[in-house]
Amino acid sequence: MKEGRILKALGGFFFVHCPQEDKVYRCGIRGRLKQAGIDVISGDLVEFTLLEDGSGIVESRKQRDNYIFRPPIANVERVIITSAIKEPDLHPKLLDRLLILAENAGLDIIICINKVDISGLEEAKNILSDYERVGYKVIYTSVKEEIGINQLRDVLQDKVSFFAGPSGAGKSSLLNAIQPGLQLKMGEVSCKIKRGRHTTRHVELLALDNGGWVADTPGFSVLDITSIESNELQYLFPEMDDYLDGCKFIPCSHSHEPKCAIKEGVKGGGISESRYQNYLEFLEEIKKKEEKSWRR
Repeated sequence: MKEGRILKALGGFFFVHCPQEDKVYRCGIRGRLKQAGIDVISGDLVEFTLLEDGSGIVESRKQRDNYIFRPPIANVERVIITSAIKEPDLHPKLLDRLLILAENAGLDIIICINKVDISGLEEAKNILSDYERVGYKVIYTSVKEEIGINQLRDVLQDKVSFFAGPSGAGKSSLLNAIQPGLQLKMGEVSCKIKRGRHTTRHVELLALDNGGWVADTPGFSVLDITSIESNELQYLFPEMDDYLDGCKFIPCSHSHEPKCAIKEGVKGGGISESRYQNYLEFLEEIKKKEEKSWRR
């Protein structure tokens, strides 16, 4: 029995990398796994046996450390949340949605702000200052001017990572710059609507020369956060941590209650006003979904 990691699923086959041999095997899947409803996706660690023709059969899937629904990938360690500063414009609300989903999944988070050659590096840093103040690591990049490429390459070393962010942000371009030869298809941005066109059709883990694995994932612009419970949302905004014990009322939603430490933190400048407003909007969205579920 051999062990390996699923790199991609394509055409009903699973391509499994065996680290002991540094070799990729094309595998089918044992029928009993399908009958038991056990699916395998990119990133899954599996056991497989070899057939006489050199292909393999996946016999079992090991327990997942984590599972990301969109994009569908398992056992990742780090997410590179990527957004352009311009063309298309950075949308903080989308960035915050991505951040809370990554926080909820327990991932190590890197924010990558691309195309800083358009706005200028200092303007980009000013726009992202609230996020750096929270403690997020922000890498500023430009493929055109070769800004931040080495820094981004370093954070991918020896990690299983994936890129997530809106179409047109330049994820594939960045990966091609990090390791020339990946030949990833790059999407163009429509001049009329300033949105990227989807170019990545499936999730595939790609080997990097520095020992890392990275997945270039489909771009997206809408994220469902309603699987998060309303009383858990506050813990997904790291800047709120130091204030949570100061509220007069426990539990506190930090929306309408008096003597709320979070609201005082916003007034005092310790918590970003825009991030707090996004928190309130997300909270309302989640509560509406919970109320619908209660009525059923």
